[in-house]
Amino acid sequence: MALDTVELLMHPVRLRIVQAFLGGRTLTTADLRSELSDVPPATLYRQVATLAENGVLHTVGERRARGAVERSYRLHEAAASVDPDEARAMSPQRHRQAFLTFVAGLLADFDGYLDRGDPDLARDVAGYRQNAFHATDAETAEFVTRFRELFAEYAALGPGPGRTRRLLTTVLLPGADQERPAERR
Repeated sequence: MALDTVELLMHPVRLRIVQAFLGGRTLTTADLRSELSDVPPATLYRQVATLAENGVLHTVGERRARGAVERSYRLHEAAASVDPDEARAMSPQRHRQAFLTFVAGLLADFDGYLDRGDPDLARDVAGYRQNAFHATDAETAEFVTRFRELFAEYAALGPGPGRTRRLLTTVLLPGADQERPAERR
């Protein structure tokens, strides 16, 4: 049975699997087991199969390993994104559930970072913060476009000597300090 994108990504393990592939990575289930060691293997295999069946992961290679076939997967990013029409159709409760799943995945990533030993946010160029700016809707759209372009430039560099895979997480919300421009009199 095919699941819609929202349903696929609202499952916490499936979301974490998708996030593990970000950055153009090719991974096997053994690689995923190493990265998501807190997830029981049977659950991991089941959720990888669900993502593959629904076109979010696609097989890019196979090899025999210890009598079994080990597949290498890559993420089909367009299939792992909720489009604007799907997002508009979601109820506030579904958005809350989806955001909670997203935040839980973020917490798991941060816990994993801390558990790798000797975390040093300054040395590791890591951090978390919240900033605010004032902008019209048009200025915000321009900001998002320019931000995506800058990110795409760096994402295109890919893995290489001296490069560390970095996770950049964004949440953009209107502040609660004023009315939206359309609501002003």
